[in-house]
Amino acid sequence: MERNPLKQVIRNRYGTPDVLEIVEIDQPEISDDGVGVRVQAVALNRLDWYHVTGTPLLGRPEMGLRKPKSPLFHADFAGTVEAIGKDVDGFKAGDEVFGRGAPLAQYVCVEADAVARKPPGVTFEEAAATTLAGRTALQALRDRGRVQPGQKVLINGASGGVGTFAVQIAKALGAEVTAVCSTGNVDQARALGADHVVDYMHEDFTRNGQRYDVLFDIAGGKPWSACRRVLAPNATVLLVGGPKKNRLLGPLGHIVRMKLRAALSSRQAVFFIAKPVTADLEALAELLEAGTVRPVIDRRYALREVADAFRYLGEGHPHGKVVIDMD
Repeated sequence: MERNPLKQVIRNRYGTPDVLEIVEIDQPEISDDGVGVRVQAVALNRLDWYHVTGTPLLGRPEMGLRKPKSPLFHADFAGTVEAIGKDVDGFKAGDEVFGRGAPLAQYVCVEADAVARKPPGVTFEEAAATTLAGRTALQALRDRGRVQPGQKVLINGASGGVGTFAVQIAKALGAEVTAVCSTGNVDQARALGADHVVDYMHEDFTRNGQRYDVLFDIAGGKPWSACRRVLAPNATVLLVGGPKKNRLLGPLGHIVRMKLRAALSSRQAVFFIAKPVTADLEALAELLEAGTVRPVIDRRYALREVADAFRYLGEGHPHGKVVIDMD
């Protein structure tokens, strides 16, 4: 049966999600060390919102000053391998994989080490939703926070994409986990394994009298002077987010302030951007297959609704991940 023309999402200028266009493309050619993947699902991240809107402005030198350097932007994806390069040994046609680093399109060609096998009991949507958010939580807690069994970990922003993974991964590492979220997400946080849940709409976690070894600060919103009250003497604060309303700096203003204040104390504030480590994708696949972690998918959209998906991502408060059905 003849397939419909392949589609790809692009933007030629910055702006609201209305700048997004769905265009038809020819099937791209793979490199000798690459794989061609028929994409079934894509998951969006805050990073993707920044690339559409061109914010924060501090990032424009890298993205393009007046307009994007490229109309393409990358996304998390999951799909089925249809072609392999001549130097690829680890995959074959028919393998189901997930990864990041490809355009938002129905068919992508990526290097073989940019993907990992999708566990058979995991849907394409769930696998796509895991890629960047899961890898960020894993690298933050395991590598930067060095979370150990018995430590107390607080997740500030436990209902978003990264936060929902962070709760589960911290538990898998043996920590006693406190999740901070809004009233509507309290039950979800408990279901994900949080030992304690703080509803920030009714309680200030910086005044609960507890002390934490690791504070995973995704939501931001609390200054160092407040966070310091709940930090153990040698605690680590992991900074991966913050208030986003500042068009010039985005969350970077909060991150810089936290790092400067931490430098004057015995605590450590760490900011990092997740690295595309293949072994970590494979580690996440094992956690998914074992049922140790499960993605939380808030909303699903069809490809033709891509602008609506981005609009919800940027203007709403997703309770987990936003995914797009690409088939």
